[in-house]
Amino acid sequence: MTHWYVITGGPSSGKTTTVDLLRQRGYRTTIEESRHYIDLQRLGGRSVEEIRSRQAEFQQNVLALQLAQEADLDPEEVVFLDRAVPDSLAYYRLLGLEPDGALLEALAHVPYRKAFVMDLLPLHADYARTEDAAAQRRVHDLLLEVYLSLPIPVVRVPVVPPPERVDFILRRL
Repeated sequence: MTHWYVITGGPSSGKTTTVDLLRQRGYRTTIEESRHYIDLQRLGGRSVEEIRSRQAEFQQNVLALQLAQEADLDPEEVVFLDRAVPDSLAYYRLLGLEPDGALLEALAHVPYRKAFVMDLLPLHADYARTEDAAAQRRVHDLLLEVYLSLPIPVVRVPVVPPPERVDFILRRL
């Protein structure tokens, strides 16, 4: 068991805003690896459409980045993760992809202390998001399904102003 807390939820649920506020309050945080991967690929000249068109490759590369990021974390340090390995399983299911060995192995040893699932906000489109409102809801539901199936306590975070969401989370560590 680590001292790591997952902040997760469907697209446009306020995860990154919450993680940023936690960092501003002095907590160690991580980045969302799927957005990081998209940004790296765009720097290499690929469009979001090109990146997303090869979903199996995209999901495998995001998982590899997530595993590497988590391998570098100190299990004794309190860390808030902007998504975590179980999120990959939700996306694999969404896309009808068969989970690979790396994902199944990582899921067999989930080290997170607790997962905070952010309730959805209205969908806000940006350069990296391709989901519509129906897909946003489906991703959110799959994330809940995955996290609830694991031996990790799950707390749903209601829609309130961002600082209040952070306070809500901190009161439930």
